[in-house]
Amino acid sequence: MKASELAAKAGLKSFNACGDKEIKGIYISDMVSDIIGMGEGNLLLTLQTHKNVIAAANLVDVAAIVFSRAKVPADDVIALANKAGIGLLGFEGDTWTLAKKLYELGIR
Repeated sequence: MKASELAAKAGLKSFNACGDKEIKGIYISDMVSDIIGMGEGNLLLTLQTHKNVIAAANLVDVAAIVFSRAKVPADDVIALANKAGIGLLGFEGDTWTLAKKLYELGIR
């Protein structure tokens, strides 16, 4: 499933128009050091909205980043994600609810 299709099906808010990559799986972490170890093409679910998350996600070529709990990235974070070609999405609920929803949609 592509990131844009997932956004529509899961009711995710889009913060930018970058990237519509195929999602291979899910990775959940709020620690930048963990992000560097995740696999390519995964959807990153996190609460962190700072620039270091974008930099780490760019190293592993994430499919997109989803910020849960209604977190909103700052304009400079969105600009950095645009430069890296990383799509940024938002979810109003908590990470656990989002993970269950993604599982139900077939993203594992």
